[in-house]
Amino acid sequence: MSSQPLQRLSARAFAACRRLLARGRTWLQARPRLAAWFYPPVEPSAEGDYRDYNGRMFADIHEQERMLADQPRMAFYHAAIARHIRPGDRVIDLGTGTGILAAMAARRGAAHVYAIDHSDILTQARALAAANQVEHVEFLAMHSADFAVDERVDVILHEQMGDCLFDENMVANVTDLRDRLLKPGGLILPSIFDFYCEPIKVNDARLVPFIWELNVHGYDYSCLERHRPSDPGYYHLVSSDRNLVDHFLGRPEPALSIDLHTLNEADLPQEIAFTRTVVNAGRLDGYAVYFRARVGSELSLTTDPLDPRRAPHWGFRILRADRHDFAVGDQIDVRLTVGRWPDLDSWRWSHVKRSAGKSRLAARGS
Repeated sequence: MSSQPLQRLSARAFAACRRLLARGRTWLQARPRLAAWFYPPVEPSAEGDYRDYNGRMFADIHEQERMLADQPRMAFYHAAIARHIRPGDRVIDLGTGTGILAAMAARRGAAHVYAIDHSDILTQARALAAANQVEHVEFLAMHSADFAVDERVDVILHEQMGDCLFDENMVANVTDLRDRLLKPGGLILPSIFDFYCEPIKVNDARLVPFIWELNVHGYDYSCLERHRPSDPGYYHLVSSDRNLVDHFLGRPEPALSIDLHTLNEADLPQEIAFTRTVVNAGRLDGYAVYFRARVGSELSLTTDPLDPRRAPHWGFRILRADRHDFAVGDQIDVRLTVGRWPDLDSWRWSHVKRSAGKSRLAARGS
């Protein structure tokens, strides 16, 4: 979509609208068409475009406020740093933002922290470090791919997880630093992640069906199924509202688990297939995509939409699916194919229903 229609707006009005768009990542990602008026659309496969988009997004003070006010997030990182950063460690803080994680590492006795960020937020980060008398932190305004140091580091500290885990280029960014700059046996915090893609029923009062599933006071919209939108963004939603999801149809299990100490980006599968046995009957409205981060066996951080301990500043994604009703004991065979993990628009999903004690009945897909 072109930004040309906005040229008729005054500079003051344009700036005001742009500030509104900056009020949080979740709001912006949920409205990709509107966002494109102010930020021209990018080609997700171009690494430079990710750098530019993330630089704009995370320079926004409100986005930083939301992350800092996320108590489960901050408690997770505070505990991980307290338990695993040792006096004398050399640390890279990847995507430092306001520098809070770098400061925690320095206060644990790190000999040197390289706090890297390629957004303008470093101006505030430097001021905060000075005001809080934090020493041994070197703030570096660059993308991590351009960073080099003569002596390898002991720890890579990061918070590169997007709503869908992979959509902030976490794997590419962290493994690049790992391969070039982490000592053998060095530590990545956090390194272990579980990716979930769970069949869900949406709360009846909140459900918005596909338009071709509607019949409004006798006005039948089913003919529009022949004109399904081609825009991939139409088929997924973002939310952080715990009341949106009524229940999981099956028992949640990771669809994929990774460890950044050993993973290479090329090792990520292009297809995932799994089965859920229905334990909570109901209508399948789509799949909730979320993640769990783990440090050892003692610390975890989740964005599970039904967990009251979830980290609230992250959204979870819903991959929409055509309505399909399931009874207890039915099985759902789910298939997710991925063109490129950081690009949600390249994802495709489908499922097959197997009724309890019967053969396959129907298949549905995105």
